[in-house]
Amino acid sequence: MAEGTASSSLNEAIGTARPRRKRRWVTQDTRRGMTLLSPILLLFMFALALPIFLLFTISFWTQTGLRPTPGFTFDNYLAFFERPVYATLLRRSIENSALVALITVVLAYPAAYFVAFKVKKNKAMWLILITIPFWTSYLLRVFAWKVVLGYNGVINSGLMTVGLIEEPLTFLLNNRQAVIITLAHAWAAFAILPIYVSLEKIDRSYLEAASDLGEGPVGQFFRVTLPLSLPGIIAAALVIFIPTVGDYVTPLLVGGNNGLMISNVVQVQFGRGSNWPLGSAISVISMITITGVVCIFLLLTQQLKRRLT
Repeated sequence: MAEGTASSSLNEAIGTARPRRKRRWVTQDTRRGMTLLSPILLLFMFALALPIFLLFTISFWTQTGLRPTPGFTFDNYLAFFERPVYATLLRRSIENSALVALITVVLAYPAAYFVAFKVKKNKAMWLILITIPFWTSYLLRVFAWKVVLGYNGVINSGLMTVGLIEEPLTFLLNNRQAVIITLAHAWAAFAILPIYVSLEKIDRSYLEAASDLGEGPVGQFFRVTLPLSLPGIIAAALVIFIPTVGDYVTPLLVGGNNGLMISNVVQVQFGRGSNWPLGSAISVISMITITGVVCIFLLLTQQLKRRLT
C-alpha cells in the first residue's frame, strides 16, 4: 500500500511538473491555408461584399433632387410595396428565369448525355463544338434572335415565301416568349457542361449491376443515371436561374414593354431616373427574394434526391 501511494504521488508530481501544452485554436495548416486564400478573400471582399454593403447602405438614403443624400429612411422600401408594378415585375422575372432554367436543362441534358455515354473518342472536340456558337458576343446573339424573330425576320420571311402566311406575324417579338427563347439559347452551354461533368463521373459498373438485376434501359436511367446526375442538374439550374433574373439587356432588346423584368427597373433608376436609393432598395429586395427562392429549391431537390436514392 505504501509503495502504491508513493508511486501515485510520484506520478502526480511528474504530471504537475510537466508543462501543459496550450491548445492552439489556429493550427499551422489553417494559417497556411488562410495565407493562400487571402488574395481571393480580399478580391471577394472588394469586388463582391463591398458593393453589396454599399448597395444596402444607399438603399436607406434619401433622394434630394438628382443627388442621393446620406441618411436613414425606410421610404424606398415602402415605395416598393406601395407600387404593385414592382412586385409584378419581380414575380415575372422569377417565373421567366425559372422557365428558362427548366427549358435549358431539359434541352441540355440529352446533349450532355450523348457526349458522356455515347461518344467514345475525342470528347473534348465535341465539347468544343458545342460551345463554338457561344464564342461570339452575348449582344450579337441577342441581336441575332431579334433578326430571326423580327417583323421582317427570318421566320416571317420564310413562312411568307412558302406561302403559309400572307403577312408577317407580330407576336414573335417584343413579348415574354421572345425573352425566354433568347435567354434559353444564350445560356445553353452553361447548362450542358455541369450536367456533362456529373454524368461523366457516374461509375458504369452501377449500370451493369442494374442490367444484371433485370433493369432495362429506361429503368437504368430513372433509377441509376438520373439520381446520380442530380448534382449536375441542380448546378445547371442555379447557374441559369440566378444570372437571368438580373438580365436587363435581353428584355430591353427583344422583350419590349411586355417583356420587361425587374432588372430593367433597376437599370432605369440608376440611369435615366437618377434615383439610386430606390434602385438600391429594389435590388436588395430582389436579392433577398431570389435567395429565398434558391433555398426553397435546394430543400425540394434534397427531398427529391432522397426519394430517388
